[in-house]
Amino acid sequence: MAKQPMLRFVDIARDMPEKRPPDLRRTDFGEIYGEFAREKAGEQAGRCSQCGVPYCQSHCPLHNNIPDWLRLTAEGRLREAYEIAQATNTFPEICGRICPQDRLCEGNCVIEQSGHGTVTIGAVEKYITDTAWDEGWVAPITIAGERPESVGIIGAGPGGLACADMLRRAGVQVTVYDRHDRAGGLMTYGIPGFKLEKDVVMRRNRQLEEGGVTFRLNCDVGRDISFDEIRARHDAVLIATGVYKSRDLQAPGVGAGGIVRAIDFLTASNRKSFGDEVPEFDSGELNAAGKRVVVIGGGDTAMDCVRTSVRQGALSVKCLYRRDRANMPGSQREVANAEEEGVEFVWLSSPKGFAGDTVEGVMVQKMRLGQPDATGRQVPEIIEGADYVEEADLVIKALGFEPEPLPRLWNVEGLEVTRWGTVLADFRTHETSLPGVYACGDIQRGASLVVWAIRDGREAAEAILARFAGQAAIAAE
Repeated sequence: MAKQPMLRFVDIARDMPEKRPPDLRRTDFGEIYGEFAREKAGEQAGRCSQCGVPYCQSHCPLHNNIPDWLRLTAEGRLREAYEIAQATNTFPEICGRICPQDRLCEGNCVIEQSGHGTVTIGAVEKYITDTAWDEGWVAPITIAGERPESVGIIGAGPGGLACADMLRRAGVQVTVYDRHDRAGGLMTYGIPGFKLEKDVVMRRNRQLEEGGVTFRLNCDVGRDISFDEIRARHDAVLIATGVYKSRDLQAPGVGAGGIVRAIDFLTASNRKSFGDEVPEFDSGELNAAGKRVVVIGGGDTAMDCVRTSVRQGALSVKCLYRRDRANMPGSQREVANAEEEGVEFVWLSSPKGFAGDTVEGVMVQKMRLGQPDATGRQVPEIIEGADYVEEADLVIKALGFEPEPLPRLWNVEGLEVTRWGTVLADFRTHETSLPGVYACGDIQRGASLVVWAIRDGREAAEAILARFAGQAAIAAE
């Protein structure tokens, strides 16, 4: 391929990979975006302005060297582009699919600020890594030499797996403990296939297993094995459990049948896609087919729920959010995709209660935005006398997640937590109050993004390796 010049954002418009038509994508859980052709990827990468101070890179949690791999893609040097992309990111093909680029790299692109439309960074990242897998450039994990140190990682989500990858490549013996029957955490059971097809995650799991990482699945710490036993088995331990405790509503009728948690709804749907037996889905309890669905919440989990409901054949899908579109925490790109697929957003609305022993409707109170609070966000205020009932057969609570009380669940003393219940750990070394015990991802920082968990996991691996190096130096004296 001939070398393509950069700085072409003036004469070449922003262009995303072709999106499958809404009527078609509503019928299955396949990813909605197609793949760039080689020429189109190079053309779009060539729009990069090669900033002296690349804000895309500085606003990426992993500080990926985005301008360099865009330039290499524009020049047709895809293998080199992949090598640079994977040097800072353990799972670039996953981040290319699910990162909210509109809030991170693309949202801070200089040419976006100048009115020319951001570079399609996420789509190019996905293309580079998918090409690398297809061409066999993604090498198996190779070990220069086995080391005697052993690390136990509790949680097989993105943070735990990123740490496992780095430690194993350094020759450390790694065992990952997870309560589920498949590794991947929310990437496997929380995020729907239309955003992240599951073979993409399973492929990485296989790479880790073939590289020598030991997985102990269906292993619930505190029940099947104690935390103290894990500490005794390993030279260091990483807590990477994520946060799975759903925030709840306090409203009359909230315990009615047909009111379910988002994590249960999404897990059932994803298990069904694997071909698992899911009695709660087959009975209709966690199945939106033929129902009037109301989802409560405005984050990315709520977007996953409304779009999953559409694909399951819901009669109607509405999303209640107490603020307006401009103030919702979820990705605006996901909102647009949901609207294309037939989801109705009911802004400035909050549940007041629920009607029926088995839910028949949501009592909704209308809101307006008042004065900003300490964070700068306008506070929703109730509009008196504007209540109404939204008919519903299935209500999904997507109000976010909180940490489980690990010290109590695991019967461990000395593990300090914050006032929010997250594990207290240094944000550079990730070491907790217990020597040799580390924490990363959502259980340390609260519910956040996959890309932040990957960063935390990589940092924790570096800190653990530094600990082992220091211990070796002391022993050699």
